[in-house]
Amino acid sequence: MSHGHEPHIDRGAHSTGHEEAAPLAAKVLVSSDGVVAGTREDRSGTALVEALERAGFVVAEHRVVADGVDSVAGALAEMASGFDGLVVTSGGTGFGPRDLTPEATRRVVEREAPGLAEAMRLAAPRGLGRLSRGIAGTSGRALIINTPGSPAGAVESLESVLDVLPHALRLLADEPTSH
Repeated sequence: MSHGHEPHIDRGAHSTGHEEAAPLAAKVLVSSDGVVAGTREDRSGTALVEALERAGFVVAEHRVVADGVDSVAGALAEMASGFDGLVVTSGGTGFGPRDLTPEATRRVVEREAPGLAEAMRLAAPRGLGRLSRGIAGTSGRALIINTPGSPAGAVESLESVLDVLPHALRLLADEPTSH
């Protein structure tokens, strides 16, 4: 991946082999000054894309932006606008001075989903995930979840809620569900 001023990867849609229901869509947003500057490789975003695809999601976009409230909120608003699916962020959830992804996400979400954020933190009862300040919530028909910046932490957090995400997304899309 080339790391120019505004890195952007558009993955496009592809068949997942899960044809019994419409495939679920996802987008990945990485918040990292280092990746934008080209001094760090985007390992967490790539790991999230792979985990989502393994779970049957079609990853429509993978984008990288600099840390900070304005850059992350702007990208999240663009990515969620008119999108029926999951937007997973990676990075910016810790205690560093530029770790502002939760604050940016709060600018975009209309309704928070604290149970998802709590479940993601509980996925690492002895690890650094307990330091995550990530949140989850909805913006229109998009569900946004914040995960840590480490590849293992990001995937572990995602996997801790993966089983309930299809149901949540179908509810957001106002599709019939089993309850």
